[in-house]
Amino acid sequence: MDIRFFTAADATELASLFEEMQAYYGVFCPSHDAIVAGLLGRPPETQILVVATDRIVAFAAFAAIYPGPGLKPGFFLKELYVSNSERGRDIGTMLMCRLAALAVERGFGRIDWTAARANERLLRFYDGLGGDRKEDRIFYRLEGERLKALATRA
Repeated sequence: MDIRFFTAADATELASLFEEMQAYYGVFCPSHDAIVAGLLGRPPETQILVVATDRIVAFAAFAAIYPGPGLKPGFFLKELYVSNSERGRDIGTMLMCRLAALAVERGFGRIDWTAARANERLLRFYDGLGGDRKEDRIFYRLEGERLKALATRA
């Protein structure tokens, strides 16, 4: 099993895993070609770790953020996904360990992420990593027409 940074050569294969993820969440999925284009054209500040066996079976998408507690940088983990066929093999734990090692190597003070309250299995996974639930925070999202409406106020 190889944990490494995403490269352009991985785009088609990772796009297939993105399609699986969207189906798992039951949400809209763009075309395969649009996913590949998104991966190749993503903002340069974002990074993706992939886990490969004979194929890509998991990924973690994240970006550096600043400032945080003590005015130190950290990572925001946007998405961690392990293929359904590979769950229960500690792949998610290995990805989080690698991300933690990157944070420490870079002198970052934290990793932040969100998790769906209704996904008890996911919450147990993150609790088991030692993450503290920050119940004093509320996650907001501004998108679609409301995003455009706010932009017109600029």
